Order: sequence, then C-alpha cells, then structure tokens
Amino acid sequence: MSRSGNEAIDQAASIAETTGSRNLPTWGDLPLPGDTANLREGADLHSGLLALLPMVGVWRGEGVGHGLGDDGDDLRYAEQIIVSHDGQNFLNWQTRSWTINSRGDFIAPLFRESGFWRISEDDSIELIVAHAEGSIELLYGRPLGQTAWEVATDALVSSATAPKLHGAKRLYGIAEDGSFAYVEERLVDGELTPRLSAKLDRYAG
Repeated sequence: MSRSGNEAIDQAASIAETTGSRNLPTWGDLPLPGDTANLREGADLHSGLLALLPMVGVWRGEGVGHGLGDDGDDLRYAEQIIVSHDGQNFLNWQTRSWTINSRGDFIAPLFRESGFWRISEDDSIELIVAHAEGSIELLYGRPLGQTAWEVATDALVSSATAPKLHGAKRLYGIAEDGSFAYVEERLVDGELTPRLSAKLDRYAG
C-alpha cells in the first residue's frame, strides 16, 4: 500500500527526532566547508544534487552476502554507509562492512569502499568507487524515481593483487519505512547473479 505525502512527512519527522541532531565529527580548522551528512547543518546542498538528496545521511544496518561464505553459504554482515557533501556538485560515498554471527556479534572486517556520486542535468548518474581490495569501478545509470537509483558497471580496473571482480548492477532506494536498501548483482559466467543485499536505518542526518 502506498503512503500519502503527509504520512511520508510525518514518518520522516519522527525519525529525525533521533537522527536530526547527529552529524559527522569535524576538525573545524580547514579553510573550506567541512563534509556534512545532515542537510540541516553545514554547507547548502548543491542544486545539481537534488535528485540524489534522499541518500544524504549516515546509515547503519545488516545485509546478506549471497554465496560468499567459506562453504558457499550466505554470509551475514553489518554495514555503515556515509553519504555526505561539502556544497560542491558531488556526493561523498564511504562504506564499511563487517561479518557478524547469528546474534549480530562482530567477527571480522569485510568490504570497504570510497567514492563519489555525480548527476548531470539530463539525470545521468556517475558513480566512481574505489574498493579497498584493489579495484576501481565506474558505474553509470539513472534515477528510477524520486527515491530509487540504478547504476551498472561501465569500466573496472584491478590491481595485480586484487581478487577477480566482474561487472555489476546496483539498485539503491529509500524504502517506505525510511530505510536505505540496496541490491548488488555481479556477473558470474556471463550472467548477473545476486551478490549483496542490505537494509540500513538512518543513524544521522
């Protein structure tokens, strides 16, 4: 069942009672605006990023790595995603994830990414991601609506020591309950296969 605009606004206001006072820590001694993950604080969001505005924030939750366990089983992980800006025409993208057990307890570090989102006047999205494992990936796509975005790999470069990685398609969206969810599929034997899926709640912003 779809929600009315008033229901969505009321829900966002309810969430903001907890998260609206939180933001990224800052050093405060640089001669330019600091990064902010809270649209109520810091530099104004660049007008060119309005189609990506709902992403801005700090998000925390859990996901599943499909077939990524030691025996080919599914792997449980937790994750923090930070989407921030400094008033320029791009979003900063940082992710950290770690494996967890059935109780949600930490086991070991997992994936880590850093990158940037851009969107052009014709709504073409560009996402460039550096994987800590040794790959750099360029993905292009478009918004699927006001709160959903899809991108797919256009170029992928890996270092000599990086694990073998193939192209991907990623779908991101804001769910009806206000959470940030995504699904990543990667090419396996020429076919897109589910690899990661997660649902994260807003922690700050």
